[in-house]
Amino acid sequence: MIKNRNISILGSTGSIGTQTLDVVRKLGLNITALSAHGSIDLLEEQIREFKPEVAAVVDEEKAKELKLRVADTSTKILSGMDGMLEICRDSSDVLVNAVVGMVGLAPTLEAIKAKKDIAFANKETLVAGGELVMSAVKENGVKLLPVDSEHSAIFQCLQAAPEQKALKKILLTASGGPFFGKTTEELKDVTVNQALAHPNWSMGAKITIDSATMMNKGLEIIEAAWLFDTDPDDIEVVVHRESIIHSMIEFTDNSILAQLGLPDMRIPIQYAITYPERYESPVAEIDWTKLSQMTFYSADDKTFKCLSACKRAMKLGGLYPAVANGANEVANLLFRQNKISFLDIGELVSASLDEVKVGRAGCLDDVLDADIRAREFVYNNI
Repeated sequence: MIKNRNISILGSTGSIGTQTLDVVRKLGLNITALSAHGSIDLLEEQIREFKPEVAAVVDEEKAKELKLRVADTSTKILSGMDGMLEICRDSSDVLVNAVVGMVGLAPTLEAIKAKKDIAFANKETLVAGGELVMSAVKENGVKLLPVDSEHSAIFQCLQAAPEQKALKKILLTASGGPFFGKTTEELKDVTVNQALAHPNWSMGAKITIDSATMMNKGLEIIEAAWLFDTDPDDIEVVVHRESIIHSMIEFTDNSILAQLGLPDMRIPIQYAITYPERYESPVAEIDWTKLSQMTFYSADDKTFKCLSACKRAMKLGGLYPAVANGANEVANLLFRQNKISFLDIGELVSASLDEVKVGRAGCLDDVLDADIRAREFVYNNI
């Protein structure tokens, strides 16, 4: 029964986390655990509303403050990475991994080891540690349910195609972000505020900048290759400005299945935590009388170098996707801090693949080491 399904959330105060709680609120599900990096004002509100058994704060000083604030509740307060890992071993049925960046890798592996199904929004973890994660998923027999709208769309379409051999390619849609059609010259003086003005989606700052550079789409190619056991050459990026078609699959007979819906993350979030069942959505229907057109364009991976860098990283294989991801995490942050230019992000990610030499991922420490070296490269080359 869906009403008895217990949910825990890593990153409950972020964009995906808060939208997940909106879905949980409407479905009347149970929350067993919540976590945040350091936003304890909102986390306190969430604790009082959802009454989880435990809550974790990565920032240990903030965790001490929160413990005092909610001393009148029954919620146990944990701290640091150990706190996040404890949540991954709790009694929930589904863990929603909504944290941003590589910090989600160790918790993901811990949850898989605890044989917990994961609603997965932390694409950087699968990009950097895909081989380790997918191997652990198979070994422990758990489900990795995509929350990203594009991967949820592919996942839904593939349920109508039980024979993988009939699949010809994946058509991964992209909004094109705020700078679609711009030239390199026009992007030289882009500001942070301009890059954060996404035309369709409401997302956190990091992913919104990734959308503007098209790094997000590059990461999604790598994620899709792992999730759906597909050759990256069989994944095509199609710019679809209206964000109504969330992705498509094409069969060997050239017929195509697409998943459509309004651009609202609550649809894929809800499907991931209720799978395989469907329930009434908090999102409105498409009004076909107002949808005048849907447009499609090729992706420009020459201007948006992050996209081509991710394709190259996947072809290089091994730990190179972890290098590209780590370099981007730092470059994205430096841009938001006004320390580098918008175009520098793509240049640094591309250069990291040339300069940081890595092998294959034998264990978690290998991935973490590649990530650290990529970050150091960026800091040393600005």
